[in-house]
Formats: sequence, structure tokens, C-alpha cells
Amino acid sequence: MSRTPILAFALLLGSAVFVSPCARAQTEMAHEHAPGPLVTALAIHTPAGSATLSLEDLKAKPHITVTVHNPHTNADETYSGVPLIELLAPLGTPHGKDLHGKGLSDYIIATGSDGYKAVIALAEIDPEFHPGQVLVADTMDGKPIDAKTGPFRLVVSEDKRPARSVHNLASIELKAAE
Repeated sequence: MSRTPILAFALLLGSAVFVSPCARAQTEMAHEHAPGPLVTALAIHTPAGSATLSLEDLKAKPHITVTVHNPHTNADETYSGVPLIELLAPLGTPHGKDLHGKGLSDYIIATGSDGYKAVIALAEIDPEFHPGQVLVADTMDGKPIDAKTGPFRLVVSEDKRPARSVHNLASIELKAAE
């Protein structure tokens, strides 16, 4: 048996492993710069109900402020917004003492207008389980979020990289793991 096909396969496999970090970096960069359609409302879906939030609706709710470090810009950014659990709770989402058992396998899919998606466990957005904040922000550094990244942005305060901080947030969907 010839060693050429085996050697060619090994080289191909090795180059795929080497290219993967580059492809991953390009995907992250595309997320940072790829504009999607203009978002005018945030769609929220849970098994128990749905809602649509305008920017005015979000501004009318009690806000909190978090500061996160953005390694892409090497700067701290201060966001103000509504904790995600506060948007999901009125739609029947279990939280606090009611979040246990099967509910601990529930997760959220946050989707940007460009199709970018991030997944967050339901327990990560509940302050009784997790020390970080997950919020839907409408301001950054005291100003409305610009059209490139807003009007809504999902911010996950405890992440070391902002990969789950979805800009141009268009929808939030609560799902149950099977």
C-alpha cells in the first residue's frame, strides 16, 4: 500500500487543525463588524407566552448598570439596562425559589439581527444562582447604544470575552433541553 494517500490525509488533517483558530477569529471579527437589519423591537418567546418590547418599553423599566472590559477595544464599557430575568419572569419563566429540577436545564437563545446567536443557561440569569448580570442594555457609557450595535444589546457581565454579548439584539427565546 502506498504511503502517499496516508501522508496526504495527515497533511490535510493537520492543516485543518491549524486553520481552525484563524477561522474562529474571522467568525468573531465578523460578529463585531457585520451589520444586520435595523432592529426596532425585541421579540421575547417562552413556552408560556410571548412579548414584543419597543425601546420605549425597555426605557420605562427599572435599570441597573454594569461595567465590563472589552478586550477588542481594551477599554471598560458601562452599560445600563434591564436584567433579562425581569423581562422573562412576567412571561411565566421560573426564577428564584421556583427554579429547580427540570427548569435548571432550560436555556436562552439570544439572536442578533445579523443572525449571530448566543446560548445562556437560565440559571446564569437568575441572581439566586449566579453572581453575574445578564441584561438587555439600551445605553453604553451614558449614551443610547448606537445604530451599529443597538438599540438593544445583550450584556453578560461575568464573561471574560464579550462573545455572548449580542449586539443588535432582535430576539430572546427560552427553550427546554430534551
